[in-house]
Amino acid sequence: MDVNAHLDAALQRLHDEGRYRTFIDIEREKGNFPHAMWRKPDGSQQPVTVWCGNDYLGMGQQACVLEAMHEALDATGAGSGGTRNISGTTVYHKRLEAELADLHAKEAALLFTSAYIANDATLSTLPKLFPGLVILSDGLNHASMIEGIRRNGGAKAIFKHNDLDDLRAKLRAIPANTPKLIAFESIYSMDGDFGPIEAILDIADEFGALTYIDEVHAVGMYGPRGAGIAERDGLMDRIDIINGTLAKAYGVMGGYIAASAKMCDAIRSYAPGFIFTTSLPPAVAAGAAASVAFLKTAEGQKLRDAHQTQAKILKTRIKMMGLPVTDHGSHIVPVHVGDPVKCKMLSDRLLEDHGIYVQPINFPTVPRGTERLRFTPSPVHGPLEMDALVSALDDLWSHCALNRADIAV
Repeated sequence: MDVNAHLDAALQRLHDEGRYRTFIDIEREKGNFPHAMWRKPDGSQQPVTVWCGNDYLGMGQQACVLEAMHEALDATGAGSGGTRNISGTTVYHKRLEAELADLHAKEAALLFTSAYIANDATLSTLPKLFPGLVILSDGLNHASMIEGIRRNGGAKAIFKHNDLDDLRAKLRAIPANTPKLIAFESIYSMDGDFGPIEAILDIADEFGALTYIDEVHAVGMYGPRGAGIAERDGLMDRIDIINGTLAKAYGVMGGYIAASAKMCDAIRSYAPGFIFTTSLPPAVAAGAAASVAFLKTAEGQKLRDAHQTQAKILKTRIKMMGLPVTDHGSHIVPVHVGDPVKCKMLSDRLLEDHGIYVQPINFPTVPRGTERLRFTPSPVHGPLEMDALVSALDDLWSHCALNRADIAV
């Protein structure tokens, strides 16, 4: 077998389709986010403004987070030294799990190295705990949820995105005494639309189903203490398992589930993705705990309010230009392009000509024909940064002769 020929062909297919992904080498500037330095392939440097980061609230540079990380680093050193079962559980990991359990008003929380692993490990383990379990999954669930459900060896049913009638019909087709779980998200990250949480919970009650919600793009940013959409809507107590991340609004790294003590204990005891993975470094756990605690406070609410304001301003200004922005009322700002080559070209021109970094979003992250630029405004994107972005988009959309009238709502 000609290994190189196969690899060349696979990579060339991505180039031909215009969706080969390029890493942009940037160096964030502490205290100056969203500004960063782009290190070009030729070795030169150019200042850029990051418009596609997931550090939604700028917590990656928050003083209390950095102080907590420095303290833990000085006290314990770099790594955890093992899995959670073998020397890798420290006071910092336990403190973080306590903060997360308190955040979601659950008995316990279980920490993973990422929200992807938390979803994959939990959803792939649940059929071991509930033999015969059928998982009903929203059609636009994240890849980590899909992978966990695919690998679990149990039965599954995919219901149309946010379609309550389809969900109910699929539940009716399952015998009443069969264990069931509904898996869905609170905010779907590519379009920014909300899941109908209360209605899904009502259906779950009607059919005796467990519920699993991914709040990755909501934790830290919604609710009076930042616990997400379910907290905002007063629904956390009705959800069995809540998944969240520490790598977006909390500005650090890691993922988790929050649930009953028995549920967390069972996942801890059976999930290979938890059992056999080295735990997060203590300094990372310490920084995440400080971030979660900070965003529970009134100061955290100020950041959430500022974040929502910036997102509304940006969407309003993009709409006023007639660009095809999707607006479901969340903080996510997707601008539709619909062609992978043009999407990549727009991204390249924004970076090279305007010092604006936004990564193109192509298949398989989104369906073919729905390629987009996805902007993530934050409280630290000020008027100057927004003016520069709007001006650059206006110029490039005209230059590329893209349709300004195809507004998605």
